[in-house]
Amino acid sequence: MAYDRFSIGTLPLRWQGLVLMAAGMICVNAAMAAEPEPISMTKVDVNTTVRDFRAGGDGVSDDTQAIQNAINAGSTAIRLPRGTYRISKPLIVDLNKVGVTSIIGDGTARIMMTGPGPAIRFIGTHEGTASPKTVKPNVWQNQRMPLVDGIEIVGTHDEADGIEAVKTMQLTITRVVIRQTRHAIRLVERNRNVIVSDCHLYENHGTGVFLDDVDLHQINLSGCHISYNNGGGFVSKGGNVRNIHISGCDLEQNVQNVLIDSSGAKAGTAEVAVTGCTIQHSGGPNSANVRFMGASPDGEPCWGLVTIANNILSDVETNIDIQKARDVIINGNTISSGYKFNIRVEDSMNVVVGPNVLARNPAYRDEQTCDNAVLFRNCDGGTITGLHVHQTLRTAAGIMLDRCRRFHVTGCTVLDCENAGLLLKDLDDCQVHGNMLRGKDDAGNDWVPMIVSGGRQNQIEP
Repeated sequence: MAYDRFSIGTLPLRWQGLVLMAAGMICVNAAMAAEPEPISMTKVDVNTTVRDFRAGGDGVSDDTQAIQNAINAGSTAIRLPRGTYRISKPLIVDLNKVGVTSIIGDGTARIMMTGPGPAIRFIGTHEGTASPKTVKPNVWQNQRMPLVDGIEIVGTHDEADGIEAVKTMQLTITRVVIRQTRHAIRLVERNRNVIVSDCHLYENHGTGVFLDDVDLHQINLSGCHISYNNGGGFVSKGGNVRNIHISGCDLEQNVQNVLIDSSGAKAGTAEVAVTGCTIQHSGGPNSANVRFMGASPDGEPCWGLVTIANNILSDVETNIDIQKARDVIINGNTISSGYKFNIRVEDSMNVVVGPNVLARNPAYRDEQTCDNAVLFRNCDGGTITGLHVHQTLRTAAGIMLDRCRRFHVTGCTVLDCENAGLLLKDLDDCQVHGNMLRGKDDAGNDWVPMIVSGGRQNQIEP
């Protein structure tokens, strides 16, 4: 049959409907694939730099207006050659007015912020979600992927910040050094699809990355060094946040290395993955490497979906702290030197703790300072399997379960812990079996494999 002479009328009725449906789908797909409106050509030569707008870059003259003039020229890359560009007010990138904009250096340019506020503030108009159908044409045309790459930002004012963004779509920050500011990167009000990679956020008196009561879905933080920030390394407070991915980073010596706090938030934070990082060193009381605090407005934990996997965590008051969360997995981590706790989980539900090693390394000589306790308190629904715990000190037992319900504890190895291997207090409907509990009593101290206190409807054996 020749296709050019084919007639749909020759087909059975049921096939005619299918052909018409397929034709409609082809038309829809063709409409979706229509070419977007071309991005307007810049009026500025592509090789132009801020020097062409009379920025001195000498670290003495105020270059605020010169760089702002370069931004206002519109639809260009703001190129910063080697030098120190002293500014006293925020550089405002109003994306809907100036168009798609990048601020670019080659690693040799420094912006010195001498006044309050962010050195660079991106302002967009995106009010939608991360779904493509909610992104208006002017966002794709004028605002998509504001980019900062290859520069250093240094603050000299107590209220100087690095980069701030509001209502942006696809903000991307790469190969940037930000130091001695208040907050290195601050996201406020509403943003979508943020990437921060290969950055050094170092020695800031506020936070490295601060999600400040923001409505944000999707942020990827990867390959970054975030250290010595007095207000925290990665901090999310309040807001409506989904999809936080922190991977391959080194977070050190921040009071809270990773803090996600939904306390009091109406929408809360969920869908969090912290994987493949080294997270350690944080002096002072109440410090933590990874702390997730959910919310329970209806009396039951609402926020969570948290994965903490394949990290190295050490040298803080609490290595992993989970509060009022649900649907959490902790797996494949090397954890040590928790001044009080290696793992603490309270008021949470559906928590799975798989094989992790919680131990001591003689080179760190932490016997006098670190208890390394493991505590689950007031939790409902949990599985602890394959957990290896070695030498907790000054604690009632190696693993402590207090007022937990419907927990299954099996296949754990608890070695050389003071006082006891397991402490099971006031448990309800739990199963504990198949664990190796071995003590170290060279000094003649009393040691028992398991302490059981109270509880009901439990199945317990060593």
